[in-house]
Amino acid sequence: MKNAAIRGWLLWTLLACPFSGVAQRIEYQKVEPSVIVDRLRRAADKNPEREQALHALFEEAGCKAEQLAEQPLKGSRTPNVVCTLKGTEDATIIVGAHYDKVDNGHGVVDNWSGASLLPSFFQGLQAKPRRTTFVFIGFASEENGLVGSKFYVSRLTKDQREAIRAMVNIDSLGLSDTKVWLSYADKKLASAAFKVAHSLNLPLAVVNVEKVGLSDAGPFREKKIPCIDFHSVTQETLPILHSPRDTLSAIRLPEYQNSYALLMAYLAYLDAAGSPHTEQ
Repeated sequence: MKNAAIRGWLLWTLLACPFSGVAQRIEYQKVEPSVIVDRLRRAADKNPEREQALHALFEEAGCKAEQLAEQPLKGSRTPNVVCTLKGTEDATIIVGAHYDKVDNGHGVVDNWSGASLLPSFFQGLQAKPRRTTFVFIGFASEENGLVGSKFYVSRLTKDQREAIRAMVNIDSLGLSDTKVWLSYADKKLASAAFKVAHSLNLPLAVVNVEKVGLSDAGPFREKKIPCIDFHSVTQETLPILHSPRDTLSAIRLPEYQNSYALLMAYLAYLDAAGSPHTEQ
């Protein structure tokens, strides 16, 4: 990736960390808005092409061959795409977003909007050594019953499950300001999200969507892994999903850029804050 894609270090401090009670200095690199939009525009109409595009975006973001893998799945023509950023400690944070789409619509909101941000999150974190190991996963076949996330969780060993301190799931951004599915979220992960939003003066609201459907966080939550879901869906915008209206024109770019900025800082904050004592 060209240097023009990076805006340089952003340094800021959050007081009264909800995990440790200690002020935390947050460091990360912010990807240029034009790059974020270009990655969003690269949504393909077929799921195999979407998988290939996501793989290419990770490579362009600097995820090297030894860090980047494809996990073949039973019951899916396409694999999970997994990019790992090793940390200095055993703790792991999973950052997931499904890349597949339904036949009806272009699937830009649901969920290329989330999947195409994963390489940018990797890019923003990788320039500085991290305490936490981040595993960025583009899940396959979410629309067919969470096939990719269920398979990934089923292959985790007991030690691997216990090392996961958080699963951050991202699905359907850009329809409005960032929303959190609070009723299903780990309390301390949610508290951290609102603290970061407040510190950045960025909007974050609560919209619970359990009556709408499931998410790739579900298989992790079933294994007692702390989870949080971010989205942008409201009652008014819900009909856009799984419809011909799910195109690039449905994305509100200022809100989408705000979601990227918030989630980029949130991931850096979770790393700096260390492992929370979570409460479900």
